Amino acid sequence: MLELNLYTSIAVALFLALLSSKLIKKLKLPNVTGYLIAGLIAGPYCLKIISADVVRQLAIVPEVALGFIAFSIGAEFRLSFLKKVGKAPIIIALTEGLVATLLVDLVLILAGNDLSFSLILGAIASATAPAATLMVVRQYKAKGPVTNMLLPVVAIDDAVAIVAFGISVAIARTINSVESVSLLETLLGPVNEIFGAIIFGAILGFVLSFLTNWFTGRGNRVTAVIASILLCIGISKVLEFSPLMACMAMSAIYVNKFKDSDKVFEQVDRFTPPIFMLFFFVSGADLDISVLPSVGIMGLLYMVTRVVGKILGTAIGSSVTRVEPVVKKYLGYTLIPQAGVAIGLSAVAMSVVPEYGTQIRSIVLCGTVIYELIGPVVTKIALKKAGEIQIS
Repeated sequence: MLELNLYTSIAVALFLALLSSKLIKKLKLPNVTGYLIAGLIAGPYCLKIISADVVRQLAIVPEVALGFIAFSIGAEFRLSFLKKVGKAPIIIALTEGLVATLLVDLVLILAGNDLSFSLILGAIASATAPAATLMVVRQYKAKGPVTNMLLPVVAIDDAVAIVAFGISVAIARTINSVESVSLLETLLGPVNEIFGAIIFGAILGFVLSFLTNWFTGRGNRVTAVIASILLCIGISKVLEFSPLMACMAMSAIYVNKFKDSDKVFEQVDRFTPPIFMLFFFVSGADLDISVLPSVGIMGLLYMVTRVVGKILGTAIGSSVTRVEPVVKKYLGYTLIPQAGVAIGLSAVAMSVVPEYGTQIRSIVLCGTVIYELIGPVVTKIALKKAGEIQIS
């Protein structure tokens, strides 16, 4: 049998991802689910169309894709947007994300798991994928207080996940260090990783604003953005900053500084689909299904506890901010989907806690498929019960 090299493997991966998107639409499921399943089937643990060696060579894809995802998230932090929505979505996003994280941490630790494993998986639990949820909102033209609160919450949610993950990673690295580490170093780790990233990203945001103001051509502006994201990721890794936080901070400054940022983001959005497609496909291909029996109970605990944490955290945040009762009752059920950021964070976990990396990645990827399957359906039911969509 002819063995595919890296270039033909990438081509095959993209063609299979495209085909999966057509097939999955017939089932009325999100494209990301199709990409993951296609990658799993074609990967080294099933049909072996894509070899394990190719998957290893494409390890850069998740880091680059996650940089673009973080850059996209940062664009939601316009000052005009934050002034308009007020403090309620910020508080709700914080409570639902942190309660999910802490609850998963607690349950996994009580189940006898290692602290580092529990902290990393708990941090990933806070991430929510907005794409599947927003698809339901747009498809059924949902309108009302739950929908109005949902949109800003999902925009802020992954920022909470990135911060929680950065802190958890710093703590896990300290725990796993073979050298004696002081309490001060333990506390300064997350500060350097997160706040250093924010400062560095903010500086790059001003630089990018200057570059896209200087280069007026569409192609030049997209090139400046791509170069800035890659530079942000590269230097952040050298300085041990969080690349996710740095890219998000760069975007947040840029979107408030450059008046034509909307046009630039629109152009970047046309560039990224193949990257995201390949990202999800490779993530599916990297799923070692042979480990699934050994992570079954932990995976189930993670998936159930995360959903409970999301619903409970949303209720707490809604009570604190005194939003409409219908928001408190139904919003949490619309935050089940999990995809891009969670998968990217699980890829980072491979290097942070290598002894648990495969297990964490398998749990997150399996959870992603299940969440993406049931999430849109649950969102549809919740919005219908809230009276915000009219369907038979």
